[in-house]
Amino acid sequence: MKITVLGMYGGYPYAGKGTSSYLLQGNNFNLLLDCGSGALLSLEQHLDPLKLNAVLLSHYHYDHIADVGVLQYYWQLNNKSGNLLPIYGHKEDEQHFNELSWPQATEGHAYDPQKLLEVGPYRISFLRTKHPVAAFAMRITEIATNKVFVFTADTAYFEKLAEFAQGADLLLTDTNFSAEKKGTKWHMTSRESGILAKQAGTKRLVISHLPQNVEFSKLQKETAAAAGNKVTVEVADVGKKFEVD
Repeated sequence: MKITVLGMYGGYPYAGKGTSSYLLQGNNFNLLLDCGSGALLSLEQHLDPLKLNAVLLSHYHYDHIADVGVLQYYWQLNNKSGNLLPIYGHKEDEQHFNELSWPQATEGHAYDPQKLLEVGPYRISFLRTKHPVAAFAMRITEIATNKVFVFTADTAYFEKLAEFAQGADLLLTDTNFSAEKKGTKWHMTSRESGILAKQAGTKRLVISHLPQNVEFSKLQKETAAAAGNKVTVEVADVGKKFEVD
């Protein structure tokens, strides 16, 4: 399983780089995980968008779905096969879910967060996160290899995350704040991401959903200090690729 970062900021694009979106590839299957602002432009640098096999959405905040509409237009105007691109999302927001289906382009598929979902070569389980809207972390297992990638989606820190992410080969966390952030939080701090990785026993951590006003080196240093020396901490950036092995 290979993961390519298409966007890694939270909230809004910044300095020419977009918001949350990741391309998962394995066994000749191309899965787009979230589709934030700028995702389509980034995707075109790596893959013909018509070669996507599916899209999977963690929730419907715009920094995770802003480019769904233009992706639908792309498919509608260029797709000659007649096949529809499946987009998987939850139904707790029916208005947004209904918008996943677009004529001659895409078809919305509801996932049940209480059940396992199989998409191509992947088996996916879900965990509701702590966020103002319904959002779901995802544990994505490559069936053929049993390799595990865990994506926290958007969330404040809570104890069940560590159990959900236990033993992940690669953990990608929402790290929208530096360690000194106080008060109400709907995203994790660098320190909390590091603590989560340590508790989950993962050896590789990628921090993403990053703030626009904090140096990435500072976030990485703070995360690594909390994670301990058994965890390798990396920073997501557009175009960066991670192999889950």
